[in-house]
Amino acid sequence: MIEINNTLISREIINIHFCCDLTKCRGICCVEGDAGAPLEESEADYLENNIEKIYPFMHSKSVGVVKKYGVMDYDISGEMVTPLIENKDCAFVIYDNDIAKCAIEEAYKKGQINFIKPISCHLYPIRLSKLSNGKIAVNYHFWHICQTAIKNGVKKDISLYVFLKEPLIRRFGKEWYEKLGTLLL
Repeated sequence: MIEINNTLISREIINIHFCCDLTKCRGICCVEGDAGAPLEESEADYLENNIEKIYPFMHSKSVGVVKKYGVMDYDISGEMVTPLIENKDCAFVIYDNDIAKCAIEEAYKKGQINFIKPISCHLYPIRLSKLSNGKIAVNYHFWHICQTAIKNGVKKDISLYVFLKEPLIRRFGKEWYEKLGTLLL
C-alpha cells in the first residue's frame, strides 16, 4: 500500500495495465452488475437539481424511471447508487451504435451541465472505500468484463493510474497525483 495524505492506495493501480476499448467491451460496465453506480450525496443533489437538463439526452424509458423513483436508489448495503432499468442498465445509459454511454456525460459535453459524471463511474475500475480510521482506500476492482481493457493496456503500455489520471486529479487533486508519480520513481 502507498499512503498519500488521507489515502491508502493499492499497488495494483500502478502495476495493472488498463485502457478501455469501447469497441470491444461496448460499455458493458454501465449495464452489468447488481446495482447502479455509487453516488456521493453531493452528486445525487447535483443530479436532482439539474435533471431537467439531462432528460433530453436520456431514453424515454429511463426518463420515466427517474421521474417515478428519482435520480438515486440504494444498494443492498444502504449505499446511494444510480437507479437501474429493469435491474440491468443504469438509468443514465444511452446507446450509440450499440455502445453503452452516459447521458450525464453527453449533457456535459454539450455544455448543458458542468458535471461530467459520478466520480465512481469516472474512476472505474478504481473503487474508493472509507475506512474506519477515516482514510480512503483506493483499490482496483477486478471484473472479468474488463479483460479487453487489461489486454489493451498491456498492448499500449498504459498503467491504470495513468489511464485514470483525469478522474484521479478530479477526486484527489493535482498535487496528490504528482506525489503518487514521484513515489513511483
